[in-house]
Amino acid sequence: MIQSRPELVGTFGMVTTTHWQASAAGMAMLERGGNAFDAAVAAGCVLHVVEPDQNGPGGDVPLILWSEKRSRVDVICGQGVAPSTISGEALRNMGLDIMPGTGHLPVVVPGSFGAWMLLLRDYGCLTVREVLEPAIAIARDGFLLTPTVASVLRQARPFMEEFWPTSAEAYCDGTLEAGDLHRLPMQARTWERIIEEAEAAGGDREAQVEAARKAWYEGFVAEAIDRFMREPVMDSSGEAHAGFLTGDDLARWRATVEDPVTLDYGDYTVCKAGPWSQAPVLLQQLALLKGFDVAAMDASGPEFVHVIQECAKLALADREAFYGDPRFVDVPLERLLSEDYCASRRQLVEEAASLEMRPGTIDGYGGAITLRALGSTNIAHASTSPESSAGSKPWRTWSEFVARRHGDTCHFDVIDRHGNMISGTPSGGWLTGSPVVPGLGFPVSVRGQMFWLDDAHPNALQPGKRPRTTLTPTLALHRGEPRLVFGTPGGDHQDQWSLHAFLRHVDHGMTLQESLDAPSFYTDHMPSSFYPREWMPGHLAIEDHFPRSTLDDLDRRGHDLRIYPRWSHYNSMTMASKEGRVLRAAASPRRQCYAVGR
Repeated sequence: MIQSRPELVGTFGMVTTTHWQASAAGMAMLERGGNAFDAAVAAGCVLHVVEPDQNGPGGDVPLILWSEKRSRVDVICGQGVAPSTISGEALRNMGLDIMPGTGHLPVVVPGSFGAWMLLLRDYGCLTVREVLEPAIAIARDGFLLTPTVASVLRQARPFMEEFWPTSAEAYCDGTLEAGDLHRLPMQARTWERIIEEAEAAGGDREAQVEAARKAWYEGFVAEAIDRFMREPVMDSSGEAHAGFLTGDDLARWRATVEDPVTLDYGDYTVCKAGPWSQAPVLLQQLALLKGFDVAAMDASGPEFVHVIQECAKLALADREAFYGDPRFVDVPLERLLSEDYCASRRQLVEEAASLEMRPGTIDGYGGAITLRALGSTNIAHASTSPESSAGSKPWRTWSEFVARRHGDTCHFDVIDRHGNMISGTPSGGWLTGSPVVPGLGFPVSVRGQMFWLDDAHPNALQPGKRPRTTLTPTLALHRGEPRLVFGTPGGDHQDQWSLHAFLRHVDHGMTLQESLDAPSFYTDHMPSSFYPREWMPGHLAIEDHFPRSTLDDLDRRGHDLRIYPRWSHYNSMTMASKEGRVLRAAASPRRQCYAVGR
């Protein structure tokens, strides 16, 4: 197999992320005496700056970690909730049958900063200033625009200049060409004020962290968000709406620590967040795959791809039917992961590709699945280039274009020399989701687009409820000892790509780097979690460095193949492992992922 780069091996620490500057920032924290959790905060906040098309300070983040001091796996939920006065009925009364993908209506409480502060206070050892300094320096002094970020900014600039002027002010200065040095001075000033308010609390580290949290959720950040939500802004419905989110919503919210959901697979125990995310989908796929001899399959062969793909369809259908915030709905996870349930579901995997949406049936649970075929919503596709004909585009086309250019996600994995490890997936608050809050320099998460407006559905919009997000970092134990942290951006594809890498490593003996370099595949055979919630029955996207015989066989089985060049998928997996004192790390050759360590 062609290997894109060496797998890193060392004993001091490993940081691997979706951007080299975030990896460098995390490693700097380890070098100055911080632990994995300090490194995670620094890396995550740098990702907010350097990948603004994917996430921002006003976004969301789930974290899963192993603390050597506590000797346990914890999940930190940094997923904000729906406003206290919103409801499906309120939106239906506006004439909406789906939550818009942009603007103020889908905005939820921005949860990432609360999660960073909880992590720093309870698990870290450095100060607010120390972990925020890298993000401030990069926002103030500038970072190089990648071709992707530059393209998104150029394409969105006419829309922002006309409809979201605060975003144009914050993001669209200069020529916006790949390789340009891009600065975010307003965002840097916000971070600097957070530090000032933290240090005004005195010299106690924990008091400073709490003061920083209050500045965000009860102070100047919350006040600015509250004011801006009262102003109507254009969204993907084609109309301007004010938002429901208030400063009181921010003040009442707290990041939380939860137990993981787990499943044993061979000698491994895989740990995930609960069904307020899509995370148990990976566990459901593993539970289904226990009935197949995955290790005996050729990892480049058609049977490997076909069986995994068909099991993914079944697990994702159950995600759509059953998942939701367990504080509001009873999700039958024990049943979904049980052997007898999976045995019956496993019988649906046949020689030919399924073209149907087939959730399971569990009496008293679940909801109806709304299916929207691709293109059925009469939306302008990204193949119509607003960049080339901005002056002629009507509002409807522009708003839908921006909604379809929704951000993706970032990811990091960190292990330190003490044995602490953490995996996190920062997302939300991307620059095409909602307009920048005046004075703050960043927008707020539109994760609420993942709610359904069907009141009977487990993932129905309700006040104070977490949307069923796609964000899903992973931690795995090996015979009870912490071994792996891994994950990827990719929306609905995250627990598909993570599964493939995990199986290639544990069942096929590939190194971490070989597992990430291997040819990628995924399906969109499920309602997208993102506006406008379309699906593509039978879809199979696959990279062309699979053997031709594999592609031919998959085509014969009826998969709707979409073939892409080597390493051109958005699969941006990172992985890190610990075995004894030996630490390893790897990063996908796709995107600008990079691992550092020694």
